[in-house]
Amino acid sequence: MKLTKLAAIALLAGTTFSSWAQVDTNKIDDVIKASMARFDVPGMAVAIVENDKVIFAKGFGVTNLDTNKKVNKDTLFGIASNTKAFTTAALAKLVDEGKLSWDDRVIDHLPEFRLYDSYVTREMRIRDLLSHRSGLGLGQGDLMIWPSTDKSVDEILAGLQYLKPASSFRSKYAYNNLMFVTAGEVVARVSGMSWNDYIEKNILQPLHMDNSRAGFSRIPKSNKNWATGHIPMDGTLHPFFVNYLEDFRGAGAIASSVSDMSQWLRTQLAGGKMPNGEQLFSEKQQAQMWHPHITSMASKSAFESYHQQFRGYGLGWSIEDYHGFKKLGHGGGILGMVSQVTLLPEKNLGIVILSNQQAFGALSAVTHEVLEDALELEDKDWVEDLAKSHFEGKQQAYANAKPEAPADYQPQLPNINYTGTLQDDWYGDVIIEQLDGKLRIDFTHTKRLKGTLEHYTGNTFIVKWDERLLEADAFIRFEMSSQNRVNSAKMRAVSTQVTDFSFDFRNLHLKAK
Repeated sequence: MKLTKLAAIALLAGTTFSSWAQVDTNKIDDVIKASMARFDVPGMAVAIVENDKVIFAKGFGVTNLDTNKKVNKDTLFGIASNTKAFTTAALAKLVDEGKLSWDDRVIDHLPEFRLYDSYVTREMRIRDLLSHRSGLGLGQGDLMIWPSTDKSVDEILAGLQYLKPASSFRSKYAYNNLMFVTAGEVVARVSGMSWNDYIEKNILQPLHMDNSRAGFSRIPKSNKNWATGHIPMDGTLHPFFVNYLEDFRGAGAIASSVSDMSQWLRTQLAGGKMPNGEQLFSEKQQAQMWHPHITSMASKSAFESYHQQFRGYGLGWSIEDYHGFKKLGHGGGILGMVSQVTLLPEKNLGIVILSNQQAFGALSAVTHEVLEDALELEDKDWVEDLAKSHFEGKQQAYANAKPEAPADYQPQLPNINYTGTLQDDWYGDVIIEQLDGKLRIDFTHTKRLKGTLEHYTGNTFIVKWDERLLEADAFIRFEMSSQNRVNSAKMRAVSTQVTDFSFDFRNLHLKAK
């Protein structure tokens, strides 16, 4: 995809001509359709903005394979972790208003805030919540919010103190949702209204993101134009409803459309100035949000693909270089649904893609094709290249997903010996009981985490969840007392390649009550 001759002449003349105005939009359509077909995506919506204009906004495919209702530019999807930039923008507004500082201590606004280490509790700043450098591990504690628990914000905050850090404070990047849940509560305390209300009244409404909501339950009943996620299993796509991560709050709860999100992209590219000319947040605060607060190593494959030499994370934004240009963005993932936002500020270019299947490669392929055109790069078949790596990776992951037979098989004790209530300090109660001759497990705060224990060897079992689409089978190993009753238990995913990192069974320390 290349610049047209007319656009090239305009650039040489130093005009503000938008090259995208001359792009064959049928070609963009073709790339999107090819990606959807190759990755088996039922529905996708795409918007592109350049030079403060929405030059492409369309929906493709269907919202739900069971209904075949068409996706359009106003179809709502869960944007998941793309919510994080909205939470950061909310805090930026409060900074602009003088109500807090990025360097305020969290405990100054949330006196009950406690982490495992008293030093980190005392020194954690607002900017630390937003940059994945808390010392907590990847997805640590997510079982308090995933998938859909009954825990309140107060209960989530109370559980944080029991999460043992995976690294020292500010030393390593490790993606963590609970710090953004905490940041959302800071917004609530400082503003005097709930995070949901603040986001809707102070960000979504001023931007005229009229159909977007800070939570699935807040979508008007009259609006039926929303997408359902789909999960591939055994060669078939299965519609799978989730409430767009409503429990994630400031970390991932917003529902939006590409039509609405295009206004968000325009505002970001305009230094916080909204399409109506008013300032949502200042350029000074955007500079803070777009500044890398922690970095991680650039991969060899990323360098070979698009000359990435650094990558990092600012405040709610991933940051990297892309063929020498600063590129900001974020991905968002729900069971059965993924999204992607990309900004190239130097080109005044923004892209948002929402979809109802969990194939990130499909979105990345479209994004790279658009960037290829914008930067006049050598033509490359991104759809095929990313599809090849996607499907080869999945094939390998599923091939390794089944546990190997134990080297030294040991028989189990009678089922009754394993029954009882286990308790984890940050999650709560997990019940093991015998029903109809089978051992059953019940994560009491999480409706979808109910399953059957199948014996593996000795006092180790494999948890098979009733909802197979979770793809989260887990080992559970019981430590027994001298009377052969359960003292404690540890869990871990059978396959870390297949199971989402937010199923953080590995961080549970279950003890008999």
